[in-house]
Amino acid sequence: MTAGRPPTHAPYPYPLSADALREAVAQYGANPVYQDSAEWFNEDNPYRRQMRPQDLGHLDFSRVLPASEILGNSALAAQRLLTSIYEADMMYLPPTGFAEKREDFSAFYNASNRTLGEMIRPALERHAYGFLDDEVHVTGKWTRDSFRSYLEAFAENPPNGDSPSIRAVENSSDPERAARMYLLQFAADFLSEASPMVRNALGNYGNPQSEWFKIIIDEYGYGVHETKHSRLYENTLESVGLRSDVHHYWQFYLSSSLMMNNYFHFLAKNHENFFRHLGALYYTETALIEDCRSQSKMMRKVFGDSADVTYFDEHVHIDTHHSRMAIDKLIWPVIEQCGEGVIPDIVRGFEELQAINVIADRDLVDQIRWMDGEPAGKDLHGPVRAAIDSGTVTAPVTRLVEPRGKLTNTFVHDEDVLCHVVSGTMKVVCGLDSHHILEAGQGMVIPRQRLHGASIESEECVYEIHSVGDYRKCLS
Repeated sequence: MTAGRPPTHAPYPYPLSADALREAVAQYGANPVYQDSAEWFNEDNPYRRQMRPQDLGHLDFSRVLPASEILGNSALAAQRLLTSIYEADMMYLPPTGFAEKREDFSAFYNASNRTLGEMIRPALERHAYGFLDDEVHVTGKWTRDSFRSYLEAFAENPPNGDSPSIRAVENSSDPERAARMYLLQFAADFLSEASPMVRNALGNYGNPQSEWFKIIIDEYGYGVHETKHSRLYENTLESVGLRSDVHHYWQFYLSSSLMMNNYFHFLAKNHENFFRHLGALYYTETALIEDCRSQSKMMRKVFGDSADVTYFDEHVHIDTHHSRMAIDKLIWPVIEQCGEGVIPDIVRGFEELQAINVIADRDLVDQIRWMDGEPAGKDLHGPVRAAIDSGTVTAPVTRLVEPRGKLTNTFVHDEDVLCHVVSGTMKVVCGLDSHHILEAGQGMVIPRQRLHGASIESEECVYEIHSVGDYRKCLS
């Protein structure tokens, strides 16, 4: 990757005006399967995906998000929307109780939902992934020799699997809770593993197409369901007390986790990105070797022998093979077939996925640390509240009154906020099995871009949300 002049984003290029886009997104979000839920989990229903439709009409998806906002509420909403739009091309059936879910099945797969999804998809992709144009620059003239040198440099310093998020799990005050939060972040991808790849298995592009399909066949266990990679991951989740039904933990997916999974759909759905997909494929098949080795070790360390780590151990083996296949059987033959002009796109996909990996790792580390910081948010309540009351800090406030059982589905704030309970009792949920109870007169600081939700535990709760911007200014 070589730095160059940052690109200038083209004006909003789609047939829908910004206002029409906002209306189409709101219409898409009005589908009954996307409504807020009164429960934290989706019970064996792959069609239910809470979108917080009350937010959608206020978000501007016609702009490109800068990197500073890529974990904000608009990004989370866009990634949730894109997940559902992409997965309307996939086939999901619940293991049991289909008759009771038939109406949701029809609502998710009907022509109206699919058509609206395709209308808004290009703008959402630009909104969510346009920042990569500023983060990754591939410049200069690329030849076979320079590309070979690029690969050799990577081979000399390959990913070592020692990720900050794995260290955060192992150093957590509750490693088992942190590990479960870590594992569920991969569920959106691993429970339908290789589905994006299938999009590029169609058509006709010679021998590389057959080599591509060989990788897909491996992912699908050569037709033996018990060895299919998604089935192996189901076993992993179940072995540590997690559910394995698709999107059971929808409300606990981080924006960056969905960004990672959706990136492969984004590449594969838009065939003009085929060469970028090749680069991303090579990176993931190579990086996963050591990643999975480290994940297997972490699982054994945290859960002991009860953890089923077959999924990770299998990938240490098979991805060593897939990495060689991706470069020798796919990338080099495609360059020979299509010419050196495709190399910059291959490099771009490789570099973009690395950039997204870094973002996702940092996001998960921050979430685990926030889940671990039991008293921290509460301890900040007093000083921040005092700064607001004294007028030292001006913080716009929203006052809300809600009844028992009211559940605020998960989202993120774009700036630090102080949540202060005036009367009643509130549970603030910070992640899977992590929450704080706030009584009258109590409160906590919720950091920007941290996933959270809330439920009312008293007959009525009156509370205030103070938008403080950066809470550290309240402490100076």
